[in-house]
Amino acid sequence: MTTEIHRDAWGVPHLRAAGPAALARAQGLVTARDRSWQLEVERHRAQGTSASFLGPEAVAWDVFARRVRLDDTARRCFDRLTERHPETADWVRAYVDGVNEGLAEERSPAPEFRQAGLAPGRWEPWTPLAVWLSAHILFAGFPAKLWRDRAAHLLGPDAVGLFATDGPATAGSNGWLVGGARTTTGQALIAGDPHRFIEEPGVYQQIRLACDEFDVVGIAVPGVPGIAHFGHTGTVAWAITNAMADYQDLYRERLRRTGAGVEALGPDGTWRRVARHTELVRVAGEESVEVEILETERGPIVAGGPEGLDDGTPLALALRYPPRVTEDLGFQALLPLLRARRVADVDAALDHWAEPVNVVQAADTEGGLLHRVAGRVPVRSAANGTRLVPAWEPGHEWTGWHPAPRAGLTDGIAVMANQRGLATPLGVEFAAPYRADRIRELLNGKDGKDGKDGKDGKDGKDGKDGKDGKDGKDGKDGKDGKDGETSRDAKDGENSKGGRDTWSAADMAAIHTDTHLASAGALLDHLAALDDLDGLTGAAADLRERLLRWDRRMDADSRDAHGYAAVRSALVRRLAAHPAFAALTTPPAYPEVFLPWLALLPRIGFALEHLLRAEELYGIDRPALVREALEEAAAALVAAPAARWGDTHRLAPWRALPDPSYEGPALSGDHDCVLCTTSVPGWTDLAARGPAARYVWDLARREDSLWIVPHGASGRPDSPHHHDQLPLWLRGELAPVVTDWTRLTKENDV
Repeated sequence: MTTEIHRDAWGVPHLRAAGPAALARAQGLVTARDRSWQLEVERHRAQGTSASFLGPEAVAWDVFARRVRLDDTARRCFDRLTERHPETADWVRAYVDGVNEGLAEERSPAPEFRQAGLAPGRWEPWTPLAVWLSAHILFAGFPAKLWRDRAAHLLGPDAVGLFATDGPATAGSNGWLVGGARTTTGQALIAGDPHRFIEEPGVYQQIRLACDEFDVVGIAVPGVPGIAHFGHTGTVAWAITNAMADYQDLYRERLRRTGAGVEALGPDGTWRRVARHTELVRVAGEESVEVEILETERGPIVAGGPEGLDDGTPLALALRYPPRVTEDLGFQALLPLLRARRVADVDAALDHWAEPVNVVQAADTEGGLLHRVAGRVPVRSAANGTRLVPAWEPGHEWTGWHPAPRAGLTDGIAVMANQRGLATPLGVEFAAPYRADRIRELLNGKDGKDGKDGKDGKDGKDGKDGKDGKDGKDGKDGKDGKDGETSRDAKDGENSKGGRDTWSAADMAAIHTDTHLASAGALLDHLAALDDLDGLTGAAADLRERLLRWDRRMDADSRDAHGYAAVRSALVRRLAAHPAFAALTTPPAYPEVFLPWLALLPRIGFALEHLLRAEELYGIDRPALVREALEEAAAALVAAPAARWGDTHRLAPWRALPDPSYEGPALSGDHDCVLCTTSVPGWTDLAARGPAARYVWDLARREDSLWIVPHGASGRPDSPHHHDQLPLWLRGELAPVVTDWTRLTKENDV
């Protein structure tokens, strides 16, 4: 059979071949054609060579990639894959062959190549594994242990819990499974949206892979074969969210230089030789940077060394992470996932999964359901999960692997949004429960009108949660001229009212786009409790009254949402500037890659609810700071009385080559909304993280499934499919998953 490439109306590739190897080659080829610049950037990032064309701003990442041994770990994992799972290794090689073929055939490279002065480079068989590892090495947020260690040292052990929250440096997702008893078809639905840093081109790729053995639609990672996270084979579908598991440890090392090299002190009191070599990080326009690579028996040194940190602090930290220890990423699960026919097949495939650790939801047409954790989490002391542990003391070794927790459905649904729940035994910090609670409320026909979310009657609200019963929608049917091939986003609020018992695939968009902000309750309670109201300026008093009547929806066109965000940011800045936290304002000289986890202002911004609800906060007069923040925000709003949330809350995607003239579109949502568009309160309202894709898998009819990505199928600016999905994504609409080959346009044979 000739390998064929077809496209739907959105440019999404549908590939057909005789077998898995030919299909993998075609996937690599079409990805290179659609995403050549993205593949080049990801290859360099995985190798630690991106500063060679991106310049000094990329040095910090390259140094980290070298020190943590990303490329070397990928090589080792591929060698092990070749030994134990040769079919999968050959399948990965076929994908790489397709990538190299596609890069070599480019007669007119993407304009970014000319701008950077680059030509597409060659991929090695292990490069997909390196790309995967590069994308997920910080996924579990091990640098948070640096923050916990420092906060506990300077503020006391209670500070760890006080500041514990999901922040912008970790990745999360929404995911929900609705059993057949709760759907209009009698078959299950799976829906959700992974929250990651929004990049351009996007971090996800819609694709269809069909051969004699399987026919799968799904959302892939460019540069990696198969469909790891979100897929539908026709008879079974699956999706994941970040389990928020803790599976990476940081060890304090005692290192010393000797005439023969470097030694590390082990838990048995013996000094042992450390693997050591140096590498050069080449930097465009500047001198190369020499990097000393050290690795102890615990793992590679990622901060400090025998001489300590750059500021003289005597510290060296080794990172221990499962793929480096086991030489296994779990890629042997990828082919069995594509071949899956029922839930049991997905379950068996994911028994081999390693990195990252995810919560998986799956359903099949026979009524099978799956809700489990997949991935490798080491068994070790509780201290390893909360702080930096001494490598020279016994008791911090890894002694095995945790079994995968499993759960069922409650009221016919399962919801996972990074909150405590199924994966609690495996983690330390989890996301606040608001997104998960809100999804469950909506699926159960509630709309937050029962006094929950911290409301206690102090805020003067009249109990109305929505503006007009339309759930923030404008009633449009989402048609954009492409044969009407988009889903209806909501039906005039019928899903925002109580009493909803059954759901269809088209109904799910109303949940994806819900903007209710339950976490606003803590600050609103403080505003309600302000005394001496006569002391407020007229503008501040008016703003307070507006916010106490606010429906708590972070809609882009909402003046009240903008006012709330302005008060919140002003309060965060005041708290961060308070002398009680002065010791945390300047972190130690850790590598730059770790600084987002150590910055005080974001920590306060994302822990604001905890800080406001704590019985006592280091002697800080919180009512006084709330009053000052209210006055500051009110004064700003006097100068811009028509300002709305979307004026400042705009999309800010990451680009390898930034465009200074870019101004992103307005966004609804906020960090704790189901529509999770994350900015950093007190720092910026721009949103760098949000739904990197949305999907609905329908087990009744796969062709009724829906999906969307923030930009488009192509990474080339000159393609009509570069940004064509963005208007739908902004409106919360979804494009159809087309499965009828006769409705596709054949591009060519390869």
